[in-house]
Amino acid sequence: MDAALTPAWWTDARLHVVSGKGGVGKTTVAAALAIALATGGRRTLLVEVEDRQGIAQLFNIPPLPYAERPIAAAPGEGEVYALAVEPEAALVDYLDMFYGLGRAGGMLRRVGAIDFATSVAPGLRDVLLTGKVKEATTRAKGGKRAYDAVVLDAPPTGRIGRFLNVTGEVAALAKVGPIKKQSDGVMDLLRSSRTAIHLVTLLEEMPVQETLEAAHDLRSSGLDIASVVVNMATEPQMSAGELDDIAAGDDPLKQISTGLKTAGLAASYAEPLRAELVDYARRFTVEQQARADLPSLGVPITELPRLHGQMTADALGDLAELIREQTGADEVADV
Repeated sequence: MDAALTPAWWTDARLHVVSGKGGVGKTTVAAALAIALATGGRRTLLVEVEDRQGIAQLFNIPPLPYAERPIAAAPGEGEVYALAVEPEAALVDYLDMFYGLGRAGGMLRRVGAIDFATSVAPGLRDVLLTGKVKEATTRAKGGKRAYDAVVLDAPPTGRIGRFLNVTGEVAALAKVGPIKKQSDGVMDLLRSSRTAIHLVTLLEEMPVQETLEAAHDLRSSGLDIASVVVNMATEPQMSAGELDDIAAGDDPLKQISTGLKTAGLAASYAEPLRAELVDYARRFTVEQQARADLPSLGVPITELPRLHGQMTADALGDLAELIREQTGADEVADV
């Protein structure tokens, strides 16, 4: 990609929010994006907020504590840190930051007061989570940012709009005080060019439809999306015309039988291979329709291939490099 075509979010954004329907691999994409952004001596923070310990499982490390820990290196001496944000600990931080409660906040947690508060006011939980992410994104010491970029492995598309916009709702209710100030600060960040929202999808009907709906909901709330990432994409092993014909009803049994005979293989393989090929041709047709629908969002689309076998550090590095190639990041770095 020409450096001039590199999307603005690559250079402007400090917070990258990654969401997608369950099962599309959004945690993997978020991790690969964090490595891509850390390449070249930068430091990124990968954050999760759903109590799943998905990052720890992906990197095959012990469960993450409520503390920022280095978990991976990126090419060019880059560093990737990770943080699992836990609502109760985030509230203790909040109470200490704005009210100076210190150890008293921890005492409230031990007696269950914080759990009670987040249960009575569910929206408070998301406010605390987004507030902690905002703090990490904007934190600086000695005039230098703690992290060059923060990547949030966010809730799935089914609730991403509510998750990101709940802070705005709280800001509207709290007219003055620390909560109002914090909420306004979070919404200013989310609605600025410093935040990029990326939606991950598969080339399947339901994930694509949910991606389109999530983009609509986010835009209705004043939150735009920066890109779509098509994960686990596959290249067809036959021509599009041949696959379209099979999907439309052409029976490939004769060609399969001829091929098996030429190869000296048993004719009994023909029917199972036919069924598999017909199923693949139909899935290919769905993929092509999905590829036709996604450009309607008017944002850059990145495609990452389906990788076979266990996800490893090398595999994540390969995905990160593909992200950099498709965004033109390497050309930007060379300018």
